[in-house]
Amino acid sequence: MKNYKTKILYIFTFTLFFVACQGVSKSTKKETKQPKNVLFIAVDDLKPILGAYGNTVVKTPNIDKLAANGFVLENNHCQQAVCGPSRASILTGKRPDYTKIWDLKTRIRSINPDIVTMPQFFKQNGYETAPVGKIFDFRSVDKENDSISWTHKYARIKRKNKEYVKETNKVSYEVLNIPDSKTVDGMVAARSNLLLRKFAKQQKPFFLATGFHKPHLPFVVPKKYWDMYPIETISLPEYQKDPEGAPYYATQPSWELRGGYVDFPKDYSVPIPKEDQRKLIQGYYASVSFIDAQIGLVIDQLDKLGLRENTVIVLWGDHGWHLGDHNMYCKHTNYEQSTRSPLIFSAGKDKIGKSNAPTEFVDVYPTLLELAGVKSPGNLDGVSLVPLLEGKVDKVKDFAVSQFPREKDKMGYTFRNETHRYTIWMKGNFRTNQPFDTDLVDAEELYDYKKDPQETKNLAKEEAYKTIKAELKAQAIAFFKTQEVK
Repeated sequence: MKNYKTKILYIFTFTLFFVACQGVSKSTKKETKQPKNVLFIAVDDLKPILGAYGNTVVKTPNIDKLAANGFVLENNHCQQAVCGPSRASILTGKRPDYTKIWDLKTRIRSINPDIVTMPQFFKQNGYETAPVGKIFDFRSVDKENDSISWTHKYARIKRKNKEYVKETNKVSYEVLNIPDSKTVDGMVAARSNLLLRKFAKQQKPFFLATGFHKPHLPFVVPKKYWDMYPIETISLPEYQKDPEGAPYYATQPSWELRGGYVDFPKDYSVPIPKEDQRKLIQGYYASVSFIDAQIGLVIDQLDKLGLRENTVIVLWGDHGWHLGDHNMYCKHTNYEQSTRSPLIFSAGKDKIGKSNAPTEFVDVYPTLLELAGVKSPGNLDGVSLVPLLEGKVDKVKDFAVSQFPREKDKMGYTFRNETHRYTIWMKGNFRTNQPFDTDLVDAEELYDYKKDPQETKNLAKEEAYKTIKAELKAQAIAFFKTQEVK
């Protein structure tokens, strides 16, 4: 009997020990859960003319599918509407007046040698990090695309004759008769998929940055994408004038197009013929649909490898693009079509929706860290958008801030909230790390997007908008104070 009781006690004790061990095991497993992977998709010069943003003309089924299962930021803005500064800001989480990248020739680390970029921080936290295509602007970093940021060496993908196949002159477009896979961006998609297959066999989390070159000029894509948009169906923007009452320097004469491509007049006083404008718009649409197809290939590969569930996807275009509005092409302004940029997150079933709340690219760095489960360094200029994605708040900030320099000594700072844009033009080489000085204000602009979405008139001097302007100006000055170096 004694032996029987001893045996029962032994079994009971062993069972308790086994259950306790299982609890510890589960708890440990929960604590050591692997951080999420990150697929960081950058698209050069992509404005939000996507189905996910309400466009009914341009065909983007793959991006739209991503958006339908993700979260769309409808009122997102870049920090400065040109490649180098915009990419420097999103990849460092710092504004242009901190990075001091306002042009296409200054290198990030020549000014901030110890700055920690987004991929570099993921690398420091145990991630495999790899760049494909255009991530940083090539002129802002070393030849290895900021080698310190990556565990995998950067391999630039390009054709021998740059992007053209038959053309020898630098023209604005070329209709190709080759498969997608033979284009530069087709090769970017293929290399990204190669890396995904490699990462799928490893235990470490990964940060894969895939950068597509189109729809940046020149519009060189296969014919099937051009055929989607017959030239006779292309219409020009309704408003092709400067905003009434705006400072003369606020717009730009499409200098990237006129100065860089032989098929457009270099003389700014010569109008761009309407038939040429339609060809440009057709080429831009074709290029967007072409890139949408390449993005689809990469996301399909992620799905086939079973990596989707544990991967956060973010898709962004580095700035907007004027497509004939205000008689402008390309970017380089503080207007809506230049600063507004697509930003889409796919990060789980509890983060699906859309928001018109103002957001900006400096918010991407802290957002990805939180979504991936990596602790933030805490010294970033943006804020995490996760509360917005989860529907816990209506907005995370009152406005998005963009800027652009003009002439030799002016900088325009533009503040976009849900309904209005206020722009203040500062002179005397003012930067936000200095105390604000009213005497340095050169001009102001104000636009109401509910009543005037095409920005036809500057309302800064209108009596009816006196109160609104005062409120926005006060917010702008308060923002400047937060940026001052004490």
